[in-house]
Amino acid sequence: MIINPGKLNRKDRYKLMIGSVLPRPIAWVSTMDESGNLNLAPFSYFTAVCTEPMTLLFCPGILPNGEKKNTWRNIEKVPEFVVNICNEETAVAMNLSATVLPYGQSEFEWAGVTPVPSKLIRVSRVAEAPISFECKLQRIVTISDQPGGGAAIFGEVQTIHIRDDIYQDGYIDLEALRPIGRLAGAGYTRVNDIFEMQRVPAPED
Repeated sequence: MIINPGKLNRKDRYKLMIGSVLPRPIAWVSTMDESGNLNLAPFSYFTAVCTEPMTLLFCPGILPNGEKKNTWRNIEKVPEFVVNICNEETAVAMNLSATVLPYGQSEFEWAGVTPVPSKLIRVSRVAEAPISFECKLQRIVTISDQPGGGAAIFGEVQTIHIRDDIYQDGYIDLEALRPIGRLAGAGYTRVNDIFEMQRVPAPED
């Protein structure tokens, strides 16, 4: 089967993408508006970019009514944010924070999580998150400002908060972290079946 994305409607393109590109890590992003109101929302279009400087990116979308998501709007006004990592323990709260609340109303309270002041930026992190990356905005690359469109938001990491039992000898302990991933629809996955493959060196001449 060969599919031309230009011949699919927006809903079908979305379903094909989220059903194919998976599992996806989840950026649980906290932001703040100019009045100091906190926002918290999950994004599964999320990945690491590079380590020098340490940079993350996530991709908020344009809502069906043509408006930017609140996270995007906040970062344009206050160019700082925290990428909190969610896991099995915080999955229910993360899902609650996906509820679209009126602009300026905090999902921290709605989701039942605790805002904690960050070290180097103004935006609070989630106390219950096992790992949090304080970021300053590096750039926003807008792909489309139409419904179904979105942007890539790059953040340069300033400080990392890691729960003590998770970080051992320079490595993250997956069993302690218990990360989750996003699938399609209402689906999520746990990391409970791991296999390893050593990288094969190039043949010698």
